[in-house]
Amino acid sequence: MFNFAQPLYPLIFAAAKNNPEGAHQQLLKTLNRIERSRHSVWGGWVLKQCEQSFVYSEPRLSQTLWGLNFDNPVGLAPGCDKDGVAAGIWNSLGFGFAELGAVTLHPQPGNPRPRLFRLPLDRAILNRMGANNQGAEAMSKTLRQAWQRQPRRIPIGINLCKSKITPLEEAAEDYVESFRYLRDWADYFVANVSSPNTPGLRSLQAGEQLEPILAALVAENRGSKPLLIKISPDLDGDAIATILDLAKAYNLAGIIATNTTTRRDGLKTQILEATGKDIKDEAGGISGTPVRQRSTEIIRFIWHKTQGKLPIIGVGGIFTPDDAWEKITAGASLLQVYTGWIYEGPWMVRRILEGLVTRLEAQGFTHLSQAVGSAEDFTLSPFPQSQ
Repeated sequence: MFNFAQPLYPLIFAAAKNNPEGAHQQLLKTLNRIERSRHSVWGGWVLKQCEQSFVYSEPRLSQTLWGLNFDNPVGLAPGCDKDGVAAGIWNSLGFGFAELGAVTLHPQPGNPRPRLFRLPLDRAILNRMGANNQGAEAMSKTLRQAWQRQPRRIPIGINLCKSKITPLEEAAEDYVESFRYLRDWADYFVANVSSPNTPGLRSLQAGEQLEPILAALVAENRGSKPLLIKISPDLDGDAIATILDLAKAYNLAGIIATNTTTRRDGLKTQILEATGKDIKDEAGGISGTPVRQRSTEIIRFIWHKTQGKLPIIGVGGIFTPDDAWEKITAGASLLQVYTGWIYEGPWMVRRILEGLVTRLEAQGFTHLSQAVGSAEDFTLSPFPQSQ
């Protein structure tokens, strides 16, 4: 029998090598078309083929966090589906949850192209997209239509980011207005104050600027949805500890560690082929393998600092079951992938889940929750002062 999944990787994923943004848009258009056709014979058949290829069910990997049921711990990271146009299909690709966005209150085109680059020598991606999206109101309409076609089958999160045109001193209201548009259409929300591609945004991680944002969101939310915060890998221990104090004070549901890095240390790529410029002169955040170790260190730091009481979503450089296991044993209850999924292809999620089961059995664990935070070694190494 023909397996729809077989041509999916060479036709879409491999094309990203030469035109990553164009290939990405083609992927979303294809997935959107499939999802919108789910009730046709053709659409139903394609979804069935995807689920047979990519979905892996194993009770030992299921968890309940914040009152939400996660069939498996591997989720789609934000940045992939900024406008939620494929929101209804991610479960059919094997994901246990998906986070949409980053979405801003005001529609914005993002930064000038080219703005998305593969760094194959480093198994990484450099992006300076600039939170290009159609805005919170447009996403609310897209999601309402998607959930009318098919109620969501996995937890869906939305990553909220400040609009570029909004002054930093008005950031709190900007986040709240986006939340008002979207609160009915997702299961959890994330305050993104750590993207390097919105001018000044990372300064909002400082306690005195972050607190008004959290206070406004918590007041508007009134406990109806889990609220999380996403942090940068470029923070030191003191800055992370300050954020953890605020997370406790405002009863946040969890921490997402981490976003992309602006560091260029240790990269094999010296010249960005697409522009001919030194990689150190190229703006943007780097994801993938270069951030793997740092994000894991931060996960372990948060786990120890909070005594395992604050759930962590681990993201950064996950390509293999070993990468996933490293983050789970460091303290992550859930994981997110994007760069690894682009490099490895759509079968990556299933391979990771199968590998996690193998590691559970090897360690004598009967459930994934027993592995969370089980690693004993701990260090948070400082970054060098120079870039």
